[in-house]
Amino acid sequence: MAEELEQQALKAYVDDDYEEAVHLYNKAIALDPSNPELYCDRAAVLIKQKLYMDAVADAKEAIKLNPSLSKAHFRKGEACYHLEEYPTAKAAFEAGLKVDPKNSKIQTWITKCDDKLREEAAADYQAAVSPSETSSPMETVREASAGDDVGATLMETVQSEHSSSGEVDLTPQPVQPKYRHEYYQTADKVVVTIFAKNVQKEQLTVEIGPQILQVKIAIPGEDEYILHERLFGKVNPDESKHVLMSTKIEIRLAKADATQWKKLEYDPKLVAVPVPTPHVSETSAKYPSSAKKGARDWDRLEAEIKKKEKDEKLEGDAALNKLFQDIYSNADEDTRRAMNKSFVESNGTVLSTNWKEVGSKEVEKSPPKGMELKKWG
Repeated sequence: MAEELEQQALKAYVDDDYEEAVHLYNKAIALDPSNPELYCDRAAVLIKQKLYMDAVADAKEAIKLNPSLSKAHFRKGEACYHLEEYPTAKAAFEAGLKVDPKNSKIQTWITKCDDKLREEAAADYQAAVSPSETSSPMETVREASAGDDVGATLMETVQSEHSSSGEVDLTPQPVQPKYRHEYYQTADKVVVTIFAKNVQKEQLTVEIGPQILQVKIAIPGEDEYILHERLFGKVNPDESKHVLMSTKIEIRLAKADATQWKKLEYDPKLVAVPVPTPHVSETSAKYPSSAKKGARDWDRLEAEIKKKEKDEKLEGDAALNKLFQDIYSNADEDTRRAMNKSFVESNGTVLSTNWKEVGSKEVEKSPPKGMELKKWG
């Protein structure tokens, strides 16, 4: 069954139908969670969808299951490269090259990483030796005149001339933040990115409240960076998280309400707009045959389907199946593995959620009392 789903997923991938490919790989992995090829192939699809963090997670799982799978290291490197995590990407490609030394494609990507690392080093050097962008002409003269009698005289002359002519504004200018930040949002989350390189875990503090975000970066010998915002809308702190990378910090805020934020920071003049839940017809709920036919708001579609399923009253086998689906969707990885293994090995006669009980042995078939298990074919 898993092999058949894998072939269908591969066909969808070739047809550029990435949503359907991921859907099929999800089903295949549920049936065969210890197959590293499935995680590796799903990572390739996620990269096409630009879901690079998810692709890295899949690649890591594939490497964990089979460290000698060169393409798993390649997928990790490719996803990290797109995240601009060039040192990590290069390390992943080099690990893949050790497994497959003749792979010229991996060597090409290592060269691309080296080019990016050189560009970053050059940019860092230029920033270190160039005058600050916020320095005024007067500040430049002041720096040059320090400890120099001739320079001091020049300083006095410049101040006298420009003060009378009004050509230079000596009013202190606001200090620009050390790190740039930006954000984007979906129906259920807001993602804030702070572009800060080489921040260590112990130097970073992230605090998230119901409507507060505070980020502190304390690097020894440097001024402390603080981003303190009262947020535009409410968030769920327990469902929010942050990820520290070598070039940036990504903070994922889980929205408490399905609203569209007008800004990141709170503004009493603006009102949050509820995200509409459109009616989904039978035709529009179908997967597209190709991703080229246009983007679809899958978050809204999923919310509509879940609402319909919740409101629908089921009976008999349908209700039982729905119960099993709910248990599976809310279960941890070990519980899912136990359910899959027991169901498959017992030909559908046993469904266990205890991995410790079924993980180390084959599950015996156990038909209901009064019934006999027959082998077909």
